[in-house]
Amino acid sequence: MTITEKKHGDQERALSRRKQVLDAAAICFARSGFHGASMAEISKAAGMSAGHIYNYFDGKDAIIGAFVERNVERVSAIMRDLEQRDDPLQTMVDDAPQHVRENLDPALWGLQLEIFSEASRNPAIAAVLRQADAAARGEFRAILKKARLQHALAADDATVDGRLETIFAMYQGMSLRALHSPELDVAAVVASFQVALAALLFK
Repeated sequence: MTITEKKHGDQERALSRRKQVLDAAAICFARSGFHGASMAEISKAAGMSAGHIYNYFDGKDAIIGAFVERNVERVSAIMRDLEQRDDPLQTMVDDAPQHVRENLDPALWGLQLEIFSEASRNPAIAAVLRQADAAARGEFRAILKKARLQHALAADDATVDGRLETIFAMYQGMSLRALHSPELDVAAVVASFQVALAALLFK
């Protein structure tokens, strides 16, 4: 085995271990909350010692930071796909049902709300979230501006930024609606969301 092969194997193992910790932490945070979940609880759920976990994460703040990074990667993948479409505006409307349902999934929004809550009192987590949000807004803004120009629609800074912030608020607000109204009619929400999104994108 060459040094390169060994290094690659070590990296693969490290990524696998990090995922193992994150999967366990997601379960613990959902069950006990960020502050209620101890590193001991996370290590037990992960099936490894607390000392071993510290080889991959400095503590719970670092674990939350990794969740934020994972979401950044997810959003970036969506943006890259959107950017390659012939009509990004129509694609956003067509793909809305899938993304609305994702944001109504407790597996996603439960952890997000826990992170948002921690960010409200932890400056370090708040900074990580704001950095991630700025990156997402930058990617989406460029796509939205270019797509509106292709449709000969207003694409001045005020219009683009206003539409961008409203669309982000709509998606992020889905988690709160799922929390407050667990029996909501998903099909009706999806249909109404598409109407509102189309109005924001095409007017």
